[in-house]
Amino acid sequence: MRIAKSIFVRPGANMTYGTVALALSFFVFAYSGRFGQPSILLYYALWFPLVLIDYRSSLGSYQKQLWLYAFGVLTCLSIFWSAVPSVTARASIQYMTHIFCALVAMRTLDIRTLARGAIAGTCIVLMYSILFGYYAYDPIDGTYSFVGAFDSKNQLGFYASLGIYFAFAAVFVLGERRIWLVGGGIAGLLSAYCLFASQSATSVLTTALVVMLCVGLRVILFLSPRQRKRLFAAVAISGVVLVVAGVYLGAVDVILGLFGKDSTLTGRTYLWQQGIATASQNPFFGVGYQAYWVQGFSEPERLWEEFYIASRAGFHFHNTYIETAVETGLVGVFLLASILLTAFTGHISRFLSDNRNDESYVLLGIATLLLIRSFVEIDILNPYHVGSFLFYFTAGKLSMRKRAPKPDPLMTYDRMEFAPPVNWEPRTGR
Repeated sequence: MRIAKSIFVRPGANMTYGTVALALSFFVFAYSGRFGQPSILLYYALWFPLVLIDYRSSLGSYQKQLWLYAFGVLTCLSIFWSAVPSVTARASIQYMTHIFCALVAMRTLDIRTLARGAIAGTCIVLMYSILFGYYAYDPIDGTYSFVGAFDSKNQLGFYASLGIYFAFAAVFVLGERRIWLVGGGIAGLLSAYCLFASQSATSVLTTALVVMLCVGLRVILFLSPRQRKRLFAAVAISGVVLVVAGVYLGAVDVILGLFGKDSTLTGRTYLWQQGIATASQNPFFGVGYQAYWVQGFSEPERLWEEFYIASRAGFHFHNTYIETAVETGLVGVFLLASILLTAFTGHISRFLSDNRNDESYVLLGIATLLLIRSFVEIDILNPYHVGSFLFYFTAGKLSMRKRAPKPDPLMTYDRMEFAPPVNWEPRTGR
């Protein structure tokens, strides 16, 4: 019995496989630290074989995707100047293969499959955390927070943010009904509970901002493309002014005060200062990809001790650009930020120009979420992380040609296809 390739690699036709593969990938991203190498092999087994099934559909045009590999190539090159070459070599290969899998998924899945897979994946991840999770004490701010089956409440909060966002997108943007309407509701409720229990100010604020943005974009759809661009520009300028004014007038302190925190973000400003000082020692190329937080080095050991990190692992500067500058220098910051900003502005342009572009509508929300979180987390910098997977998936969609809607032959007349023969004459008489 022959099995059609379309059920694995054709966007839309592979809905079942794509949904299952994404849900399992989300689970691997969340708990690969717990289940180890077998879970990583499962992740590769979900995406690599698609290249063998149909390499044309899975890989697409290399020339259009080279810019997506730019930062990954730099991480591999950093082996030559890394402070710990063995660590950098392993991490950079993992990151490059992770990019490859994300781009294979981007080529073979449509936006509806992404939303369904994300809903199923976040439900599984959050249910596992609720069943096997625990509360952890934070010695910095002196509070207990639910961290689920993770080591950080911010990671639990990130999955909760994704669950709320994809539930919103599936129902109100893609118009899901029946079982996926119920699934979106379950994912939204689980995510809301975990978001509240985690007490992650970062996740709560970013989720609220992204959902508000999507609601505002819903209103913009009623305008013409030209009017959308004018209104969006006016709103964007006003938003920047309000954010700057809020920072200087103390609005940030008021908002963080609702979560029992202050403007130092529980030590993050101190970490940023330490990171900037470290980056200035190797400003252009850094110390090597993932070659800073290594046991035995004096500076990371000091920071682990100051922040009560007994495991001496899984810590970072809580800022994508500072962390990137430390590891790969200003060159790495430029490459990574270029991809992120291209994804953000590219989907804005597509959304504002097209009459109806649900794909860019949903992906713009993801790009916005990752952009906001990049100032306080490093979601897009590590392999086997849901943030970096969605990052390259979102950016990669811009490399695919926009498909114009097929004309309806009942409503249009193409004289090249439907024109009558040259010698044709209408039949008269009987």
